[in-house]
Amino acid sequence: MESTTNAGIRKRERKNLLIGLAFISPWIIGFIGFQLYPIITSLYYSFTEYNLFSAPQWVGLDNFKELFHDDKFYLSMYNTLFMTIFGLFPQLAYALGIALLLNMKVKGKSFYRTVYFLPTLVPIVAASLLWMWLLNAQYGIVNQMLGALGLPEPNWIYDPKWTKISLIIMGFWGTGTTTVMYLAALQDVPKEYYEAASIDGANAWKRFCNITFPAISPMNLFLVVTGLIGSFQYFAQGMIFAEQAQSIGGPENSILFYAIYLYQNAFSFLKMGYASAMAWILFIIVMVLTVIVFRSSARWVYYGGER
Repeated sequence: MESTTNAGIRKRERKNLLIGLAFISPWIIGFIGFQLYPIITSLYYSFTEYNLFSAPQWVGLDNFKELFHDDKFYLSMYNTLFMTIFGLFPQLAYALGIALLLNMKVKGKSFYRTVYFLPTLVPIVAASLLWMWLLNAQYGIVNQMLGALGLPEPNWIYDPKWTKISLIIMGFWGTGTTTVMYLAALQDVPKEYYEAASIDGANAWKRFCNITFPAISPMNLFLVVTGLIGSFQYFAQGMIFAEQAQSIGGPENSILFYAIYLYQNAFSFLKMGYASAMAWILFIIVMVLTVIVFRSSARWVYYGGER
């Protein structure tokens, strides 16, 4: 009797499993066809010489060896790291500062939050074209304002010294999503902590350092990790600015980012094997940095009840 009951239970479990697999089968098919297969294929291509028009020829580690003797590889890595260090972290700090202001009890704060978030709704291509107009050296409003103040008027898009800075400035404009996430984290901090700190005589700076920042540190971890991944895939904005300068890497390759150089090798030079090797090097770099961040997070990330 018991064996019959167990057999019936197992039959129902198998039936439920099949029903569940049937419901998620579109995702499984999409994952295998559009993610897993390309990943495995790119790994194979990274060890071959392949140009789309002839069969791949196995070359072993030659693509990876060539990478480490490629000056543009190091230049693209430098440009990408520049954007990560001087773009990502200042923008996170800026977004946190704006979130702190938007979290204050002032009239019309819902309006301010909406206005600040609106730029993130603008598509990347449209935003890039808008900022190219704003930063135009001859008639851009930014240079007109700088000139009115008696300040230098840089040639933002065509001067190699200013191209990356112009992209960083544009990045500050689009930090609305990051600000909203910080705002959600700030609103989750228990008000009792601030009340107790005020009774103890802690000023605003001490309350921020000892209560606010530790309380939102899990959000910091999330934004740093996702920001690092996004920074190493920086592509669209740089590509649009570079096209304005009539060069795929911008003036003197100053905005030849890693993803752009990868794209150039794959679709301009048709060096698919070389581009696949670049993609896997990028994966390894991002994975190592992510592991380092997670390993170090035990020192600066605090979860509920830890502090």
